[in-house]
Amino acid sequence: MYAPAQHDEVTGLVNYVDEQLTALRSAAFGLTEEQARETPCRSALSVGGLIKHAAYVMRGALERLRTEVTEQPLDAVAYAAFTDSFVVRDDEKVAGVIEDFDRTRVELIAAIAATDPAGVTTAPPAPWHGVFEARPIHARYYLVHLVEEFGRHAGHADIIREQIDGVSVPALVLTLAGAPANDFFRPYEPAPGTLLA
Repeated sequence: MYAPAQHDEVTGLVNYVDEQLTALRSAAFGLTEEQARETPCRSALSVGGLIKHAAYVMRGALERLRTEVTEQPLDAVAYAAFTDSFVVRDDEKVAGVIEDFDRTRVELIAAIAATDPAGVTTAPPAPWHGVFEARPIHARYYLVHLVEEFGRHAGHADIIREQIDGVSVPALVLTLAGAPANDFFRPYEPAPGTLLA
């Protein structure tokens, strides 16, 4: 949880984004490679795939924050890259996906911290939402969208993790943060050799 504080706007946005990324990553804690690839719900989503997709989104966000992006590629190659971002392929390891996520996360958090939320930028077209032309926005519009994007997928990861073994992501987050046991929480004990253990 991002604890209540009197931070400036960009610090608040950094903390909200980082909290959602923490939840996404924590969903893998204590899973085996095979469990992190499981798709126990009706969708094709897995914990590992969601972490991989988050890294894909972070790379796109870095491009958006560093350059003026005014177009959205809508070809088959772009769509294939998007759909591939949700799947840990046979030639990939979830541990490697997490390493990529961690590296990209450090860059993204620094880029958000360096962004003026009131700065003027452009939102590229989003024809899947009926927006067919680039539009002027303030950077905060995009930064809040990142909170929305990562929050949605952190929720997906929490549900998937609970379907796998009944463990909730908030308990995993607290365990990884080193929180002591209390009347409301017992630290999770991962099996040796599992992810992030």
